[in-house]
Amino acid sequence: MTVDESNRYRDLFNATLEETLGRAVRIIASNPALALSGAVILRHQKRAAAVRRKHEQEGLLVPPVMIVSVTSRCNLACAGCYMHGRGGGHRAEMEPDVLASVVGEAAALGVSIVVLAGGEPLVRMEEIFCLARAHPRVLFPVFTNGLLIDDTVAEMLAGCRNVVPVISFEGFRDETDRRRGSGVYDRLIAVCARLKGRNVFFGCSVTATRENFMDVTGEKFIRQMLQAGARAFAFVEYVPMVPGTEGLVLTPEQKKSLQVVLLDYDRTFPALFIGFPGDEAAYGGCLAAGRGFVHVSPSGDLEPCPAAPYSDANLAAVPLKDALRSGLLNRLRETPEVLTESSGGCALRANRAWVEALIRREKAPAGVPGEDAAVGGPEKGIVAVTAEHDDAMEG
Repeated sequence: MTVDESNRYRDLFNATLEETLGRAVRIIASNPALALSGAVILRHQKRAAAVRRKHEQEGLLVPPVMIVSVTSRCNLACAGCYMHGRGGGHRAEMEPDVLASVVGEAAALGVSIVVLAGGEPLVRMEEIFCLARAHPRVLFPVFTNGLLIDDTVAEMLAGCRNVVPVISFEGFRDETDRRRGSGVYDRLIAVCARLKGRNVFFGCSVTATRENFMDVTGEKFIRQMLQAGARAFAFVEYVPMVPGTEGLVLTPEQKKSLQVVLLDYDRTFPALFIGFPGDEAAYGGCLAAGRGFVHVSPSGDLEPCPAAPYSDANLAAVPLKDALRSGLLNRLRETPEVLTESSGGCALRANRAWVEALIRREKAPAGVPGEDAAVGGPEKGIVAVTAEHDDAMEG
């Protein structure tokens, strides 16, 4: 990819973010408090894009979005949870001061959206609201199972407009309860009413699989969630983190259809419709590895994305500015074809042996030659997975 092509995809992503935030401001225009907060965040995104361009001219690529999984703890045990599939054992979570420092560095560098995930991120609720209050121009979408949002938390959300809860549904009642537990769907509808009654801007998140695709992309589900008060819809394509679930990955036809459906709904309904990972072809591959976003694990590892638990830098030991110069991230960005999916799921997981060889090469002592797999490309690396990671996957 040439420098001009690289700049084009980044300009396209920045424009998409501004367009999405601008549409959100128009959707909430009738509510002065929400509209004012949205306008502040939109203006900041434009300024932050200029900060990122300045850093890029100086050789530092700062993504506009950072996903931070603040915890691996959760009050549910959902089937197929990606956090369980990541492995990683029982490493300690980032301390509050480390988490605050990471987010503060990100905001200063020009990151304009910090997505908070888990586990269940609201188990660190007080810290989340402290972060949001400290950075009122940064948008904090919080991907949550929603069950910790009682009246008190709903009031806190109503007073902190740059925090946007995005509540997980699997579709209708049967699908949601089957994966998340009996009675969860009705409890979530009550949470939606709690937020709607306080004029909180919130959304719903759906993991789109081959099996539920028709239901969750159908107008009946969309209208039901709009009635519940949702004004943003995040459709996350299923990644087979658990062995044996590859059959749930969207078919190529469904992936193409999803982009068309979301564009149509954007024009039809007063809500935002966002697909993840989105139209990768338009960006020359996945936006992971800092091309559009990076991921921070609960223990502070800077990773390409939530589905790819590979890292050569930990933010408890290395400043974010230095970690973004990671040899692993740079190598992945230099090889955008590796970030292009071929059979669904996550491209980096499909090429994980090659990625792990890259990490070993980056961590090797000075003067020690790297492995052939790290030099030759992914086609030479899909031969074995390290024993440690293989055990984690089975766990």
